[in-house]
Amino acid sequence: MHPRDLFAVVRCRPLFNRHVTRTTNFGLLTTLLLVSLRMIVLASLVSLINQVSGTPYIVGGDSPAGTDCSGLVSWVVNAATDRPVYGNRFNTGNEEAALLARGFQYGTAPNALVVGWNGGHTAVTLPDGTPVSSGERGGVHVGGAGAYQPGFTHHMFLPMPADGDGAPMGLPGLPPPPPDAPPPPPDAPPVLVGSIAPDMPPPPAPELPPPGDPGIPS
Repeated sequence: MHPRDLFAVVRCRPLFNRHVTRTTNFGLLTTLLLVSLRMIVLASLVSLINQVSGTPYIVGGDSPAGTDCSGLVSWVVNAATDRPVYGNRFNTGNEEAALLARGFQYGTAPNALVVGWNGGHTAVTLPDGTPVSSGERGGVHVGGAGAYQPGFTHHMFLPMPADGDGAPMGLPGLPPPPPDAPPPPPDAPPVLVGSIAPDMPPPPAPELPPPGDPGIPS
């Protein structure tokens, strides 16, 4: 065989003689993904607010031209739950049912999307604490008390993807690590489970003593 052909065979030889079928220790990666997801959700909400901030108060409005208090809350909630922003609004009369249908829970929580309302007004506070409303100063406005206004009698919140210690360890379809398992160091390689170990290179040949050395039998 020509040396060039031998090099081609060696270069194309797979590192593993079977595909890796299962991996674990993805806790750190999952945490990073969840933190990134939370940042993406918040960024999308802030972008929406920036687009409509300063638009006039329009009763029943449901377009970028302007809206009322419940219309703005509808837009924010729809964006946070991956629904079309416009064309699916609610009002203070059916707000509770609409929020339940979108995954909201009763009460308030830090680092969550919180909605507050009563029979005549509603407002929202973003996960980063930014208060937003429409109608308090003539139109869509950033500021005020948001969902935490003293006159609100109802509150519901949408949990955001957990970060830090609250992030689940593991990925769908994979068993989670034991509860007492220590987290892997940041630079630790992934642990491969259920795979065939790669072929190890043959050990080097022992070095022979130079010719004439007494160790070589004549």
